[in-house]
Amino acid sequence: MRSVEDQQIKVTAAAVAPRPVRVAISEAQGLLCAEDVVTERPLPGFDQAAIDGYAVRSVDVASAGADIRNEDGDLVDLTLPVVGEVVAGSRQPIRLQPRQTVRVDTGAPMPTLADAVLPLDFTDGGRSRIKVYEPVRSGDYVRRVGDDVQPGDVAVRAGTIIGAAQVGLLAAVGQDKVLVHPRPRLSVISIGGELIDIDRTPGPGQVYDVNSYALAAAARDAGADVNRVGIVSSDPRRLRDVVEGQLVRSEVVVIAGAVGGWASEQVCEALEGLGELEITRVAMHPGSVQGFGKLGRDEVPTFLLPSNPVGALVVFEVMVRPLIRIALGRRHPMRRVIRARTITPINSMAGRKGYLRAQLMRDEATGDYLVQPLGITNSSSHLLATLAEANSLIVIDPEDIEIRTGDEVQVAFLAQRG
Repeated sequence: MRSVEDQQIKVTAAAVAPRPVRVAISEAQGLLCAEDVVTERPLPGFDQAAIDGYAVRSVDVASAGADIRNEDGDLVDLTLPVVGEVVAGSRQPIRLQPRQTVRVDTGAPMPTLADAVLPLDFTDGGRSRIKVYEPVRSGDYVRRVGDDVQPGDVAVRAGTIIGAAQVGLLAAVGQDKVLVHPRPRLSVISIGGELIDIDRTPGPGQVYDVNSYALAAAARDAGADVNRVGIVSSDPRRLRDVVEGQLVRSEVVVIAGAVGGWASEQVCEALEGLGELEITRVAMHPGSVQGFGKLGRDEVPTFLLPSNPVGALVVFEVMVRPLIRIALGRRHPMRRVIRARTITPINSMAGRKGYLRAQLMRDEATGDYLVQPLGITNSSSHLLATLAEANSLIVIDPEDIEIRTGDEVQVAFLAQRG
């Protein structure tokens, strides 16, 4: 059998980011930027107040708070007349004269000659005249032209994952579209004579098509743009036609229910001539038997997954998801893995890397991670309900056959539930 690591290397080497496309910045979140976005104008584009307060000449308030007394020995307050107000968005220029102040809102353009803003709590908050309790220096509480970005600066670099901050910066510099590597397109196909869609009532020997729905959801969670083809006849000509059609519109194709015995032979014969497709026994459980190859003119990564929904989802998690994340440009395509103590003993299959569904918890007293395996017997390896309850996978090395209560194991986080 091939090791999990060797199979992952083979699979992820086939990952290719889709050709870049230009999209509206509102559609770019989560995607890999494919260009250096160079700004053409400064940000901010004008000197503006950084806080609510009073625009002043710093020289006029330099003596605020000093021990200055009149001829009678009384303390003298520094006061300034308030000669106007500037709100954010104002287009009316104001020129500040010496020993005057103007009330300003956050984001308001600074009056001419003003070089600082007095915070409200540095004053008594007067409307027509203010008492100044503390001084400010030139430039205090002012955002100068180009403080954030200067013309010619790179706002977002190629290779950056575009998040909320990047979208905001692109909007701030007036960039309405950006070149990105789009989400890889993934097609999901189910085959099996026993399958019916969920809008029908199953007859004797029939079961619902679980895989195409579950795998499509897993692919969306990984970041792919998914086309759920659904159930396809195993008739060789029909299957070949459908797969060929998906190869020209997809960066990844997943076929479920196609490994093991006669089924895999039938699929391989139907797809013969489209490329190399290898059925492999991988040293993992569940999902040991799986297929992978590159088909079509563009050598599209194509997976053959088990008909067992739990096995199919685990193989997807271990093999397909990392390929999608690499195609998206993620630097860390694998799930986060931590160490946790088991709260029950575990028996694993000798010589195979185990991926056991589990619930991960925290010990309130110590803060340690604890993990509870779900469906750990061989007879329950197919139960989908336990996978739905899981928030993690226990990853057990091939040489670890018996794990005692309290032993530490590796645990991979799955998507967090709300």
